Amino acid sequence: MKIIKREKYLTKLINVMGTPDIKVITGVRRSGKSKLLEGFKEYIKSSLNNNNIIHINFNLKEFDYLKNADSLYKYINEHYQNNKQNIVLIDEIQMCKDFEKAINWIHAEEKYDIYITGSNAFLLSSDLATLFTGRTFEIEIYPFSFKEYCTYHEYNDLNEAFEKYVLEGGMAGSYLYKTNEEKYLYLKDIYNALIIRDINQKYKIRNTKLLDELSDFLMDNIANIISVRSISRELTKNNKSVSDKTINSYIKYLCNAFAFYKVRRYDIQGKKYLSSQDKYYLVDPSFKYAMIGTKNMNYGRIYENIVAIELKRRGYEIYVGMLYNKEIDFVAMKKDEKIYIQVSDNISNEDTLKREVTPLLQIKDAYPKMIIARTYHDTYQYEGVKIIDISNWLYEEN
Repeated sequence: MKIIKREKYLTKLINVMGTPDIKVITGVRRSGKSKLLEGFKEYIKSSLNNNNIIHINFNLKEFDYLKNADSLYKYINEHYQNNKQNIVLIDEIQMCKDFEKAINWIHAEEKYDIYITGSNAFLLSSDLATLFTGRTFEIEIYPFSFKEYCTYHEYNDLNEAFEKYVLEGGMAGSYLYKTNEEKYLYLKDIYNALIIRDINQKYKIRNTKLLDELSDFLMDNIANIISVRSISRELTKNNKSVSDKTINSYIKYLCNAFAFYKVRRYDIQGKKYLSSQDKYYLVDPSFKYAMIGTKNMNYGRIYENIVAIELKRRGYEIYVGMLYNKEIDFVAMKKDEKIYIQVSDNISNEDTLKREVTPLLQIKDAYPKMIIARTYHDTYQYEGVKIIDISNWLYEEN
């Protein structure tokens, strides 16, 4: 398989080298965590001196005998070298029984620089503080960005690349298959065999049919404002009894597995968060095509989903803005930075443009406002609002 350097993530790992934190690489299954760890290993070997790398990949048969805490701890200690920086890299850590004990033991000795990856159902962000007694530093990996997609396929024509990216997505493992049908079959297997299986195994799901139906419902309603109650009402049609509590728990499990991201609503005028209704975005739209097909494609929602994940990839916290009962697709915040964003499929019609721009013009503060749409044109301004083609915005990755 062709490999490209994911410089952004690699730089994050390099910047925390030597810190006492336990470095934890998270992200949806098959998003490139293992490849990142391998790339980091190659960087250490080629760029740094006086290091001893202890690399354990539990996907490989040679490490089967280490799948308990005592054996793992013993192996690491046996491979320790004096007067060197000892770097421990462990892939698929959850395959080791009581792995957290072994990691805490070696961390307490203060002589190892530790990096781990694992199945997200067993290595959740919310669990890290409980699992490990030391401080953790989390690096979240996403599927390929549009710019990474262009690099991988060596595209020069952004318009052509974007049309393909919308349908193929950022799950690089699918690129090995020639037809979309083969790609989607691969992605369906990944979603069912890894993401859903992990959730079932971790949480002992009793109603697996309900989890499948909920997942399909969220995929079919990406970028729609929905409530747990409305989901319960819809899914009750096919299930005898569905409680709001169960739906809420199952949604949480899907988000914990990085399959979906919950985005809350934010009252721009009152500067407060709103409860009860939220939006959910899929980690990569290609999973939607694989699971429920591409008929009746709503490109506006797909573009919104792509922008949502890209904003998160760039480190923004995102919210759905509400102002005078009007919706702004995203309020994106990062430190002192704030951007108001509308996403649209086509704004060539004057009425559509006015509908998208009006809520932005009603915002009285001076933070930047933009519309990201499929314009096929260079960036321009409309009454102070930046209008940018989605392919250009995605490629201007920062």
